[in-house]
Amino acid sequence: MVSTLFRHPRIHTMVGDSAPTDAIFVVDGVIAATGEEAVTLAEAQADVESVDLDGAAVIPGFIDAHIHTGAIARELDALNLRGCTSLAEALERVSRYVATREPGTFIVGGRWDSNAWDVPVQPDRAALDAVSNGCLIALPSVDGHTMWANSLALEAVGYTRDTPDPVGGEIVRDADGEPTGILRESARYPLRDLQNDVSAAELLPQLKRAQAHLLSLGLTGVHDIDAEDVREAYLQMQADGDLHMRVHKMIPLEHLDAAIAEGRYTGQGDEWFTTGPVKIFSDGALGSHTSHMGEDFAGQEGNHGVEIVAYPELVALAQKAASAGIAVATHAIGDEANHLVLNAYEEIRATSAERGLRNRIEHAQHIRHADIPRFAALGVLPSLQPTHCTSDIPIADALLAGRELGNYAWRSLTESSAQLVFGSDAPIEDPTPMHGIHAAVTRQSESGEPACGWEPEERLTVAEAISAYTYGGAYAAGQEHTVGRLAPGQFADFIVLDADPFAAEPEALRGITVLSTVVGGAVRFQR
Repeated sequence: MVSTLFRHPRIHTMVGDSAPTDAIFVVDGVIAATGEEAVTLAEAQADVESVDLDGAAVIPGFIDAHIHTGAIARELDALNLRGCTSLAEALERVSRYVATREPGTFIVGGRWDSNAWDVPVQPDRAALDAVSNGCLIALPSVDGHTMWANSLALEAVGYTRDTPDPVGGEIVRDADGEPTGILRESARYPLRDLQNDVSAAELLPQLKRAQAHLLSLGLTGVHDIDAEDVREAYLQMQADGDLHMRVHKMIPLEHLDAAIAEGRYTGQGDEWFTTGPVKIFSDGALGSHTSHMGEDFAGQEGNHGVEIVAYPELVALAQKAASAGIAVATHAIGDEANHLVLNAYEEIRATSAERGLRNRIEHAQHIRHADIPRFAALGVLPSLQPTHCTSDIPIADALLAGRELGNYAWRSLTESSAQLVFGSDAPIEDPTPMHGIHAAVTRQSESGEPACGWEPEERLTVAEAISAYTYGGAYAAGQEHTVGRLAPGQFADFIVLDADPFAAEPEALRGITVLSTVVGGAVRFQR
């Protein structure tokens, strides 16, 4: 038996409205008591280690409920096009990067954002071909819903002028019918899968490095969105004793039938690794103009986004999953997408309730006001990424001006009694949870714009934001009795911060740093 008494004058347990306590007594990784009772129990037991924690505050460990850890791992040393302000700058970075690689290499990375370029033009394969150095290049956009490929990459998956658009996707073509190199939504899947196959041998060591990075940010748990190869890598890490954060692993839609045949169900697993919901895409993204909206995008007659999975199929898939005990997490950004997904969940409500499933909508960015109370009424969890709001302010203003929608409607959802669940969607956004806390509380960019916050009536308090980033993820996974708060019977997953977020000015939240991360009573990161 390993017993440790952790002491600090400001331990925020996040249990109700309780005041900070000053001690946590941990036995074999589980909290036995807090406060005076913790000290009393520790003094009555032999061989108790006493640890005085440094820093300004202690809070429960963060749980990122929407993160692509495999993509983070693969992009640690990849080509990075974030921050480019022009096509020329992006091509210059590509040129420098491929110069260090052998011809025939498949280049990983990207995250370009043509909306932020000085001339916001869609790039094409000809531009990439000119700097390719014989490499295959397929680069996802910053939102991950569009891919920019060169001719060699298109050839590798057999894309020609005669290739039909896949269901739920588009191979963008020029006036002559030739592929331009821009692939939207499901059209990018073959290249994405080929990239993952090529880099498969490197995934395990990359994922270990990514885990260390995420622990340094205060993450003690993740809900991973990536493919089955990431699941296998995590299971190998667990078998090797190298898994140090708790993983709730979603099932890719394309693997649903196999998962059902294997007998998987949501919640299956142990304290370190559990099976999550199946992930379904109902639409695309705002930045790619593929989110499924109720009205056309401004200045784009006939374009109201992409319905990736038609409604009858969505209902059938959700019912299939629920009948097998698998919850559903559906990506929905546009107001029409959110409306249809809520309708689908209403149709499978009886089965979900019978199996004790907590269905989710991933992103839930733009919602009709009449649909906001339906989340709580149907028991649907809005799984939200606060920094998407602050990153999207310019494009949301441009594309959605004048529409009567709840945009990133965190306050409205909270007041309608929905349980908020927070994550980052990294690597699309930075995985640092304190960046998300700052965004949720201020609705301002890193530079403090706009001055009073974007649609400030939807801001949250610090306590609400931290709860969504701790208890919210625990609740979504059905683990609220074991993680998410610092209370007897819960695992000792907590972090030490260099400043107390409950005492900090809102603009200072983004800069608060994690000094140490404890998972199951063991220190897994220390600055």
